Amino acid sequence: MDIRKLVITALLTAIAIIIPYVVVFKVVVPPFTATLGSHVPMFISMYLGPMAAVMTGLGSALGFFMAVDAIVGARALMHVFVALAGVALVRRGKSFTTVALLTAPIHGLLEVLVVLPFVPFNAYNLLIVTGVGTMLHHGVDGAISYGLLKVLDKSRTFNVLRTN
Repeated sequence: MDIRKLVITALLTAIAIIIPYVVVFKVVVPPFTATLGSHVPMFISMYLGPMAAVMTGLGSALGFFMAVDAIVGARALMHVFVALAGVALVRRGKSFTTVALLTAPIHGLLEVLVVLPFVPFNAYNLLIVTGVGTMLHHGVDGAISYGLLKVLDKSRTFNVLRTN
């Protein structure tokens, strides 16, 4: 990993850690919670490679574990695996939209599996509230990430979208 990628990864990891502390727009429908922007570092890390994806996902898990609780931290740990799937798709030349669409069901399923042992089995709460809720949150944060990447692309700071 070159120094530029290392610095960007460190910044994304730091942002992922502080998001649960500073973002005030949150949706809570137990067992589901959504913090606006919490997936943005994950989406950006997909363009830096697997090490960046893992570090950023671990930062997200740490931030939510410290700021909220262990279950939300475990859900945030799923960002590691979602981002790694995204890295594989980016490396295959898939567009941002395709990456976001293909990783959404993976994200939803992983978060359902995380909360499954901790909530009484209720198909609606697990599949609709948590699974679909996570996929919708993933989509909103994907749109925010795409907009941010477009701005960074125009500034020539982080021009990853031109290759896709």
